[in-house]
Amino acid sequence: MKIAVPVSEGKLCMHFGHCEQFIIFDVDDNKTIVSSEPHTPPPHEPGLLPRWLSDRNVQLVIAGGMGARAVSLFRERGVNVITGAPAEKPDRIVNTYLKGQLITGMNACDH
Repeated sequence: MKIAVPVSEGKLCMHFGHCEQFIIFDVDDNKTIVSSEPHTPPPHEPGLLPRWLSDRNVQLVIAGGMGARAVSLFRERGVNVITGAPAEKPDRIVNTYLKGQLITGMNACDH
């Protein structure tokens, strides 16, 4: 499985469309992170990032906040989305998710 986390300044970026990078994690069947790689996204345009990430075989995006349209576009491409994640280090977020212990709050995006 591939999981993408939007990152700015080393932590989850609360609005995924304005992040500096996406860290894409490869996770094996034992729910262990096998590798992670930073990817710099193209300049933000509405609707671009769901296509860009799904083209990289991402199956899950964990974000702090994401607009309803982006969530819909991800789902159309078969990519699951979790919003309301805390602004922590991306590997900690993914490991917490893999253990079934990720606590999310409100979607940090209001559009």
